Amino acid sequence: MKIHFVTEGSLNGFWDKTEGIDCDVIVFGFNGLENVYYERELDGETGKLEDLAIMSRELSAVVVSGCYTYSCNRKRKSAAIADKGRILGVSDMLCNLDDGEFTSGAHLRVYETSAGRIGLVIGEDLFFPEVVKTLSDCDADIAICLYEENVDFLPQVLMRAFAFCYGLDICLCGAGIAQVASTGGELSLSSPAPECDAEIDCKREYHLIGLRKRGLRREIKDSF
Repeated sequence: MKIHFVTEGSLNGFWDKTEGIDCDVIVFGFNGLENVYYERELDGETGKLEDLAIMSRELSAVVVSGCYTYSCNRKRKSAAIADKGRILGVSDMLCNLDDGEFTSGAHLRVYETSAGRIGLVIGEDLFFPEVVKTLSDCDADIAICLYEENVDFLPQVLMRAFAFCYGLDICLCGAGIAQVASTGGELSLSSPAPECDAEIDCKREYHLIGLRKRGLRREIKDSF
């Protein structure tokens, strides 16, 4: 799976200057779509999600972008994904830290795309191992994290740990940073460039794990 990261500039700005690109997935951070108001999208005042869908068709690639979505006076960190000219869905950040300005989302989803099965991790959901574990259990080939500004090493450390523990490569795209953690627990890409590429071999490795546990004693009684 070849992924092209765009860490600076808007989706339309990238589209205006590109003459075509050879990749399976294009990933934008929150810079891609920025603010998306559902009411305006439905009324036809704006067409950001439509632009995302059209780009996926014209460039023959899955397109993923972070965004801030607004609906019913609620603000969410979200990520939209499109493939073959249609919007597959919009996922919201599940975990809202310390009663912040964002509203929590409702569910996780693994998207079936022409490039493979893609799970989305939005913002601080990366801090919660159960999010990546659920995507792995639901048979995702890869997890893509849409992040804002990477200000420390914590996201990198967690990416590497979760990629190793749960057996799927994790990509991160944020403001001025693109990173990929492999299933070996290593950082296979870390780039501050406005655009960069990563080639990922989505291997699946399974192990039988035995567990020795105290308890669960059963007694067969003659009177039964």
